[in-house]
Amino acid sequence: MSILSGLVADLNCKTYVSLSQFFSKMLCACSGEQFKFEEPPQSPESLATRDFSASGLSSRTGDWESKFDDNQVDEVESTLKEALSLNYEEARALLGRLEYQRGNFDAALQVFQGIDIRGLTPRMIRAISERRKQRKPRSKADHVLPTMMSMHSVSLLLEAILLKAKSLEELGRYTEAAKECRIILDTVESALPSGMPEGIGEDCKLQEMFHKALELLPKLWTQAGSLDEAVSDYRRALVKPWNLEPQRLASVQKDLATTLLYAGVEISLPPQLQAWGQTTPTSNIEEAILLLLILMKKMALKEIEWDAEIMDHLTFALSVSGMFESLADFVEQILPGIYCRADRWYFLALCYSAAGQNEAALNLLKKACGNSEAKHRPHFPSILLGAKLCSEDPNHAPDGINFSRRVIDLAKLQYEHFQGQGHRFLGVCYGAAARLSVLDSERVVYQRESLNSLNQAAVIGNCDPEVIFSLGMEYAVQRNLDAAYENAMMYSDMVVGSSGRGWQLLALIVSAQQRFTDAETIVDFALDESGRMDQLQLLRLKAVLQIAQQQPKQAIETYRILLALIQARKDLHLEYNDQVNALRHEALTERNLEIESWQDLATIYADLGSLLDAKTCVDKARLIDFFSPRSWHITGTLFEAQSLYKEAIVSFSVSLSIEPDYVPSIISTAEMFLKLDMQSLPIARSFLMNALRLEPTNHDAWFNLGLVSKMEGSLQQAADFFQAAYELKLSAPVQRFV
Repeated sequence: MSILSGLVADLNCKTYVSLSQFFSKMLCACSGEQFKFEEPPQSPESLATRDFSASGLSSRTGDWESKFDDNQVDEVESTLKEALSLNYEEARALLGRLEYQRGNFDAALQVFQGIDIRGLTPRMIRAISERRKQRKPRSKADHVLPTMMSMHSVSLLLEAILLKAKSLEELGRYTEAAKECRIILDTVESALPSGMPEGIGEDCKLQEMFHKALELLPKLWTQAGSLDEAVSDYRRALVKPWNLEPQRLASVQKDLATTLLYAGVEISLPPQLQAWGQTTPTSNIEEAILLLLILMKKMALKEIEWDAEIMDHLTFALSVSGMFESLADFVEQILPGIYCRADRWYFLALCYSAAGQNEAALNLLKKACGNSEAKHRPHFPSILLGAKLCSEDPNHAPDGINFSRRVIDLAKLQYEHFQGQGHRFLGVCYGAAARLSVLDSERVVYQRESLNSLNQAAVIGNCDPEVIFSLGMEYAVQRNLDAAYENAMMYSDMVVGSSGRGWQLLALIVSAQQRFTDAETIVDFALDESGRMDQLQLLRLKAVLQIAQQQPKQAIETYRILLALIQARKDLHLEYNDQVNALRHEALTERNLEIESWQDLATIYADLGSLLDAKTCVDKARLIDFFSPRSWHITGTLFEAQSLYKEAIVSFSVSLSIEPDYVPSIISTAEMFLKLDMQSLPIARSFLMNALRLEPTNHDAWFNLGLVSKMEGSLQQAADFFQAAYELKLSAPVQRFV
């Protein structure tokens, strides 16, 4: 059967007006013009979806048969062969392209299915291989072996396979589409195992079709839900030089990185790609970060255009990995003009604050809100973050008050939903400023302003749990225990008992009411409801409560459990050393708890008179942190217990040289001077007054100040000091609230 006769047998030609129109379309399709299939036009008419009879022709084609006899068909076919050198498969490829252009995907699929791709694949591979061996493009004078397929035919057939895959995609048959698309990659890769050589696609569309298939295949697997296959084909596109343009190559790298980041499954590298030794990515997120860093470098060198999504993906990847300082480094490398100065400083401040470097973050926020930006619109996010960071550090309370006031002023104009947050930060900063204040009158004003701001925040914020917690904390610090207890209970109800710090505050308030048994019961209940880190802190609080109840043996056992848990956590950190950045905050908290536990044990053994055990415990604490002021303070108390007063004063002096405002060492130094002689009383009074400036509610300082007044003969003043010490001790928690 002739080529045209075969096509007529398979396709209904009712809609053809004349063969001349049909062949003119085929001539246009073969003219070498660029073909775009991304947005195929839709047409209600189909060239290949009509009624078929048993012989392949509609019963309504009688007129057609009467107009064209076999001689005419043979004559036209001969003309086509001479003009285009078409064979059966190429004719189908062209007709399928026309159907795809018309939007008739079912019809196009029927046409493409008639092409024997499996039988043609070896010839296509051979043709591409021979083309690779040529050092320069073949001229018109060169001859091709009769059995060798031309590169034009190869390109035409590859395009047919690609359009078949696109047709299947349009019909929702993604898995079948991916399998068809993979034929293109397998064919070209078999012929070009080392990658795509330069110049191979200059006079044909081989490279273009291959690149489109290279980009399409992973997307088809993703649509089909086969993420393993998608990642495998993304990697396949990147491991060899396929002559992709820089922007298209970057697009493939970006798509692979996002798939690895958000796929939700771990897809390990195959053995043949694990050739980098210790630098080989060990997880999907590491591979994604590596790809994104490569893209960031390309953008920095202006090899590709700036893409904000790449920065967003890198921010997410480094954030979940805990690599905030590395993220800050890349933010600093971004070329000027991408972000305005205030946005860049704010972005960097977020990075440094997440990395625990609040000082650096605050310095950047002050620049974003400083005089250099006075002519610009106030950068509200920077002001809000500044207020938040200052509220977390008492040393920055004055700056926090300024930030918070600016938040409130701006919130009145545009950001009304942040008014409650502004008042909360202001109240917390006022409370911190009160504890740092030297003047009693100033302290009273700050404490009043703190409660006013927090109560106003509670009204505006419609009982925000964070506001209620801050309000309860401030009442507790001011020793208004009834109001503190009420707010702590309200906070626990709001968070349904899921907050470890809420249980800690409630237990401390109850202990300040001298209800140690109830406080321990609260801690026991909280241990079952809290997370891992909160449990460690609650265990220490339980041990301290047991000490307050004169239960040293039970307290020692609790500390033993606590230290065993901390040691297990330390071993786990060593096991996951590659995640040290993500675990840094937890490791630091556990380290501080371990030091405090050994110091608490040393105090217990000292009270029991076991000075040797106490020294062993304090030595263990000093091994972890040699410059801990409390360790040196405990060492001084051990010397004092042995009546070695000079050595005790030296130890207290070392403690104060490490932290000049360490109140226990200030009070102990004053006690040493009290034991020396009457001439040292003014020095002792000076130390005690300094201690009360730092901690006005310290009952030990008031008691020793009463002793000084008694020794000086001021009995009425001494009685007042003793009374203050007694009342403060009755409302003192087992640990400081702040």
